[in-house]
Amino acid sequence: MTAVEGKKIAIVGAGLSGAVIGRALAEAGNQVEIFDRRPHIAGNCHTERDEQTDVMVHVYGPHIFHTDDAEVWNYVNRFQTFMPYKNRVKTTSKGQVYSLPINLHTINQFFGKSFRPDEARAFLETLGDASIEQPKTFEEQALRFVGKDLYEAFFKGYTQKQWGCSPTELPASILKRLPVRFNYDDNYFFHRYQGMPENGYTDMVGQILDHPNISLHLETAFQRDQAVGFAHVFYSGPLDGYFDYQYGHLGYRTLDFERFTYDGDYQGCAVMNYGDVSVPFTRITEHKHFSPWESHQGSVCYREFSRACGPKDTPYYPIRLVEEKEQLSHYAALATQEAHVTFVGRLGTYRYLDMDVTIREALDTAKLYLSTLETNAMMPSFLHPPT
Repeated sequence: MTAVEGKKIAIVGAGLSGAVIGRALAEAGNQVEIFDRRPHIAGNCHTERDEQTDVMVHVYGPHIFHTDDAEVWNYVNRFQTFMPYKNRVKTTSKGQVYSLPINLHTINQFFGKSFRPDEARAFLETLGDASIEQPKTFEEQALRFVGKDLYEAFFKGYTQKQWGCSPTELPASILKRLPVRFNYDDNYFFHRYQGMPENGYTDMVGQILDHPNISLHLETAFQRDQAVGFAHVFYSGPLDGYFDYQYGHLGYRTLDFERFTYDGDYQGCAVMNYGDVSVPFTRITEHKHFSPWESHQGSVCYREFSRACGPKDTPYYPIRLVEEKEQLSHYAALATQEAHVTFVGRLGTYRYLDMDVTIREALDTAKLYLSTLETNAMMPSFLHPPT
């Protein structure tokens, strides 16, 4: 047995963070126990076959894998064959259907033009509000770069429904970069590697967890006082929950899904956004289109509604406005006082993370922990601090 073997490790959460960390530590010879409150693995990327239609359903909403990280891409393909998939989103605005992200076809269709790329670029520059030199809010960012008409058609209503507040209250950073392409590329993502697991994410996570040194405890809550029985704890649950919400609940948005089935093809695409405020849901997802290599007559669809997250709801999107950042600083301070506990993942660090980033951080976390065993160094509370 080497210096890095034989440790008893607790991991809270059987999603991507917990599974990837657990696998790496198990392969190094450690005994890993994974705890999850839910009756299933894979967290919010849990997938399952619909009994009626045989469609692979993304139970907590669609998860589309995309990355430029070759190591992460090779890692997930070690446990599942990833099939080609390009996310091509459509949006309905004022009774018309357009392509997202805004591209040359969207611009020409919306304005009834036939611009070439340079002409479209010059035209949008005339629409943007040049008086907004340093955009501070989401609305200012959009008005500065795409102008009032495109902002109101594609961003204003959708954003208001998604976040439950006016875009004037949201930081400009949410709209990180100019959401316009001056060509006809309607692939939603820019990343080199894009795809979907052939047999679903739950099967992939199950393969990751399939190791003799891993013990899995589903429908089992991990209590803070249990930490003393382990050499180290990796906690991917809610950061505020670990401390019994001592400073109150951190702000999240949650999602409600109105599930319905259809005999045939309901909307002809995987994702249809609805930009009008008068439509109460943000989008409709049609799940068989997330597996285009399969063929199904029946269809499973979700209408997706966003609202404030209550204490018993599933948290999806951290809000991170001013009041949440103040709370977060208190919880982060408490976390640094915990010995032998590392907070990981979207909930543990109160950060929105794509799946590839979650896996990258989990791999890095496991690598760092194993190195600390070799050097007798202290493992930090956060590999990526939330503040």
